[in-house]
Amino acid sequence: MTTATARLLPRARRFLRRRTRVLLLLAGWSLLESAHTFLGGYGLAKALDQGFLAGHTGVGLAWLGVTALAVVVGGLAGRGVFRGLADLVEPLRDSLIRQVVSRSLTQAVAHPARAADSAVVSRLTNQTEIARDSFAGLVLVARSFVFTAAGAVLGLLSLAPQLLLIVVPPLAAGLLLFLATLRPMAARQRAFLQADEDLSTQFGAVAEGLRDVVACGAQQQTAARAYGLIEEEARAARQLARWAAVRCLALGLAGQLPILLLLVSAPWLLRQGLTPGVVLGALAYLTQSLLPALHTLMNALGSAGTRLVVVLDRLTNGPGPDPETTTGPDPDPESTTPPAPTTPPDPAPLVPVPPGGPGVHLRAVTFAYGPAAQPVLDDLDLTVEPGEHLVVVGPSGIGKSTLTALVAGLLEPGHGEIRVAGRPVRARSGPDPSLLRVLIPQQAYVFSGNLRENLLYLCPDGASASALEASSHAVGLDPLVRRLGGLDAPLDPGVLSQGERQLIALGRAHLSPAPLVLLDEATCHLDPAAEMRAERAFAERPGTLIVVAHRITSARRADRILVLDGVRATCGTHDELLERSALYRDLAGSWQPDALPAPEAPEAPERAERISAKSRYLG
Repeated sequence: MTTATARLLPRARRFLRRRTRVLLLLAGWSLLESAHTFLGGYGLAKALDQGFLAGHTGVGLAWLGVTALAVVVGGLAGRGVFRGLADLVEPLRDSLIRQVVSRSLTQAVAHPARAADSAVVSRLTNQTEIARDSFAGLVLVARSFVFTAAGAVLGLLSLAPQLLLIVVPPLAAGLLLFLATLRPMAARQRAFLQADEDLSTQFGAVAEGLRDVVACGAQQQTAARAYGLIEEEARAARQLARWAAVRCLALGLAGQLPILLLLVSAPWLLRQGLTPGVVLGALAYLTQSLLPALHTLMNALGSAGTRLVVVLDRLTNGPGPDPETTTGPDPDPESTTPPAPTTPPDPAPLVPVPPGGPGVHLRAVTFAYGPAAQPVLDDLDLTVEPGEHLVVVGPSGIGKSTLTALVAGLLEPGHGEIRVAGRPVRARSGPDPSLLRVLIPQQAYVFSGNLRENLLYLCPDGASASALEASSHAVGLDPLVRRLGGLDAPLDPGVLSQGERQLIALGRAHLSPAPLVLLDEATCHLDPAAEMRAERAFAERPGTLIVVAHRITSARRADRILVLDGVRATCGTHDELLERSALYRDLAGSWQPDALPAPEAPEAPERAERISAKSRYLG
């Protein structure tokens, strides 16, 4: 007995005891339905021996008429069988759905920070229907085999007891072989369902982080991980099919061998005094009753039965460690990717860019979310010089995130041109765009695995231990690393706060070789001190930086500020915009002055002169 079966048996007994009346009604209709099984062989034997072979045609026809009447009565009893089956199956399905929903809600209440369990979709739709259909099929064929086998054995015993010596041994051997396959088939079925849930979870995670995946140029890695899970599910299905072939061997032993033995021993049986009608009646029992019932039973137990045990165990006990009692994160089902090496050479930018970073150039860029919609950006000209730190501000919904998505290549302008490092941002040829720019949106994308894998996600050539440590320290990840237990400790995104997710995404971007970094309110869940540390880390990082800001402190740390107001765009330093932009004065006045950090050291004169000489805003 498997562990899953042992867990389910007490629940199954309670479920069936509460429905004793339904079971008795189902047994009564099944007994009436199977009456034709007994008469199928017995009536045929009597029709031959007492009727046609004895020259009494009327007697033979009468026995055949009785047999036909039993078939009609069995067909009418089928309505009662299916009515009782529905009364047994539908309450099971309703109970399973209640358990799945209740378990999901309990986890959500106990762990509000945990991400939604995508596998619950598979349990509510696919697995509950598997349980319902499997249970219905199993009950239907099991009671059919029991009553059919009882009628056939009783008929053989009534015709000639020695027939049982020919039929029972191979029948028992085939059934034993079949029962021996149930446990490994259940294990393969469990692996198949686990692969199905893993695939559902992966697709849910990808759907949530699709924007980040595209922005980071991680389509190939994400597709490879999904393809690996698809292959795992296909591999489990193939292993399940191999055990189904063993089931065919058991069926041949239990169902076909008795027929062969009966035909081979027919002359000996006739010499023992059995009549031709008895031999033909025994053959009818085997071919018309036992063999079909056995075939149906093995198919049902071998597929529906093992599938039912596995699904019920997963639905009632959960697919793994109960999150209510587990203190550590769940194991990562996607951990087939080998961990990144810890001591590879330092990464180097693979895209030729100016020493200070890539320049960003927008020429007459217009973008609208639909042909009839008002443009979010209208005829915008902007130049961000290599190595410049630009902050974008404006009211909510004014187009700040749209601007970063256009620069990242996620959106295509309706009119105009966008170039990064002198190349069209959506060029179809050339180096991987993830090596040139990285976009961190407000909702940071963190995947399960460990912290090291998350930080190295955008480093195709890996990174040295010193570079990884430096980036973690620069953005303020050290406390989180210590709390999690180190860079190689398992990481469950569901237990992280939004601010902790943002810190991990910021560390990933800081470590990447991309010389252009786009931060779209990527520090909105951090406190002012943590935000200042993270933005200072990126400002000191070689390359070009564009930040969508939500605090005045971010704007004051920038080389220039771009103000979007929906009508026109204005660009300049903090002091310049206080004089030239009424909107910026309003925004600056609405930000809390008590959140300001200590004054920073003034810019070096050389850098200020370089920015002033190279930066220009057109429009």
